[in-house]
Amino acid sequence: MQSLSIFGTSSDAGKSTLAFAITYLLHHKGIKVAPFKAQNVSNNSQVTDEGGEIAIPQHFAAEAIGLKTSPLMNPILLKSGGGAKSHIIVNGKSMGNKNVWDYYRDIDFLKPHVKHAFVTLSKKYDCLVAEGAGSPVELNLMDKDLSNIYVAQEFNTKIVLVADIQRGGVFASIYGVYNLLPKILRKNVIGVIVNKFQGDMSLFDAGVDIIEKKFKIPVLGVIPFKPFNLGFEDSASMMHYVQDVSKAIIRVGVIKLPHISNFTDFEPLIIDPEIELNFISNPNEVHACDLVILPGSKLILNDLQWLRERGFEEKLKDKGKTILAICGGYEMMFERILDPLQIESTTKEIQGFGRFKGDVVFQKEKIVKKGMYNLFGLICNGYEIHNGITKKGAKKKNNLYGTFVHGLLDNDALREKIFTQINPSYKGYNFQKRKKKAIKEFALHVEKHLKIDTILQELLS
Repeated sequence: MQSLSIFGTSSDAGKSTLAFAITYLLHHKGIKVAPFKAQNVSNNSQVTDEGGEIAIPQHFAAEAIGLKTSPLMNPILLKSGGGAKSHIIVNGKSMGNKNVWDYYRDIDFLKPHVKHAFVTLSKKYDCLVAEGAGSPVELNLMDKDLSNIYVAQEFNTKIVLVADIQRGGVFASIYGVYNLLPKILRKNVIGVIVNKFQGDMSLFDAGVDIIEKKFKIPVLGVIPFKPFNLGFEDSASMMHYVQDVSKAIIRVGVIKLPHISNFTDFEPLIIDPEIELNFISNPNEVHACDLVILPGSKLILNDLQWLRERGFEEKLKDKGKTILAICGGYEMMFERILDPLQIESTTKEIQGFGRFKGDVVFQKEKIVKKGMYNLFGLICNGYEIHNGITKKGAKKKNNLYGTFVHGLLDNDALREKIFTQINPSYKGYNFQKRKKKAIKEFALHVEKHLKIDTILQELLS
């Protein structure tokens, strides 16, 4: 059985959600399948069951079908380090910061890691659903494209194109990408999925004919737009969430830091009918929030300075405001942040907001782990990804909550504890049950409009 590559005809075409849905559907058809992405660029990551960190989409897709998560599913992860630098993670382990040009220059040294991951997983699973990255036909970078071209050529994967009809120019994007692909890959293209359609489906019947008859590319499905507020890969996709606030009784504001990370922390709030979630970038918006969340950050010192320049410091020192500070946000709440080894920047010391006593010290070895934590008197599941260390992993001071732990809002009892103190009428809900239901509903939505059996037949041929 062959593996499958999911190529987008543009960025944010919906590759991640469709890759997840196809993985889910193949699994439920009895295929031993696993998610894969050679290289991901995202500040949003998770800790795997085997240890080490990978990007959210592959972790999410694996978890959705009950697989043990592994760094092999995303062997290379780049996190934006500001300017022309990225933080490089290989096989789940930090390799430090690197200039983007040096990264591309050394790309051949990374290919064996991708090959090892793909081959190792292929011995355990019959099919890998390999998500691509961006566009597969950036002609000046094709020899450096690990997620699209390298995987498709090296492992002779079948290919599905995904086109976002909301962007406009859908015909040009499909025709252009298909015809710019190397000839050896064109023959492996099963067809195209037209994604995010809104309106009367029959209006695109002529469009399907054009693609199939003029372009000679099979249309595997036209997928109507359906909000899916889970498994966000990056902040751009996160900002497209759709929320029903008709029954909301609590307003939550997440400060939209320039280098915000691990924003999937807030997925339980997006699908909570009692919560209205907003990402805020102006301190004047704080007064309208019942809870302010200071989130994780990839560049803590830079974002702390940004908060000061924007005028957030006074708001974050307001003892009358309920605040939840997570990971990088937690570190900012201490008296000083010390970076003697210049792990993050050339700044060795910066004053924090001083809400918690003591210092945070950056260490060279990154803490990457998951498990059970005592958070504000409750035992909760969560995970940690950080270089900063301090005496306690979580603190509460009146209505200020702080912790290194991500994923804490997945815990129903913890959300209920925090929100009932804000509004006693808050009832809460079962997040894992709602998540499982949403995953199934979205996958069935895709299946209804997708020729999944055609894809399966091509993979078996």
